[in-house]
Formats: sequence, structure tokens, C-alpha cells
Amino acid sequence: MTSMPAAERIGSYLKRAEQSLNTAKNAALKPAGVTVSQYAALLFLSENPGISAAALARLCGVTPPTMNTVLGNLQDRGLIERTPHAWHKNILETALTEKGAAAMRDADARAIRVERALATEFTTAEQATLQDLLTRCADKLDSIRPDPLA
Repeated sequence: MTSMPAAERIGSYLKRAEQSLNTAKNAALKPAGVTVSQYAALLFLSENPGISAAALARLCGVTPPTMNTVLGNLQDRGLIERTPHAWHKNILETALTEKGAAAMRDADARAIRVERALATEFTTAEQATLQDLLTRCADKLDSIRPDPLA
């Protein structure tokens, strides 16, 4: 028997909400032909043209190897292009192609519908409170993350 029931674990509620959000967004994005991970990459690329894969991975909350897989799939479909950085020879700059920008606009409109439907569940004040609480959760979890070298 555990000393902390699952119903008392905040992480269980965070995970359930994350899984529900991903399920809803995957369903919404399927007609656009992209996954949630691909959409996130396209979204951040649209806001940060030329960003490196490592920086993009940090923004999307995935590991660099996972991001390289996502980018490889997007590149194979002609949605992004990767070119060597002008003076950092080991860095590839990543940017949307015209086809990628069109795919991102379609996917974004679909994802926004999910976000807006979710937002209707909360008042403006509740949305602000929820954002603050989730930020506090993330900040606290970041601060107690064990050192992998310890």
C-alpha cells in the first residue's frame, strides 16, 4: 500500500489533462496531415525562422533526437528546409517552405479551435489563475529535477 493515494497526486491530474489535450489536438490535426509534435515544430518555426534543431527541441519540450526525427519527417514531405548556418558549420538553420507555411496555417486553425473550446470552460480570471498555477507547477518541477550526474 502506498502512503499517497493516486487521487491526491497533482501529477495524475496534470498527466490526464495533457493526454486529453494531445488526443483532442491529434484528432483535430489529422485532416491537416500533421501530428501534435509536427504542428508544434511548424508553429515555433513560423515564429523563429532559422532556429536550430536544439533550440526548437527546447521550445517544443522534446529531446534533440526526437526533434531530429520530427524535422526529418517534415523535410521529407517538403514542409521545411534545412541549410547550413553561414558561420556555424555544425548548425543547420531550419525554416518553413511555402508548402510548410500553408500546412502550418491549416493546422494552426484546427489547433486554435481546440484551444478556444477549452478556453470556454473557464472565465478570463480562471484562465489567468490556471496559467499561473501551471507555470508554478512547471517551475517547481524544474527546480527539483535530479542532477543526472549526481
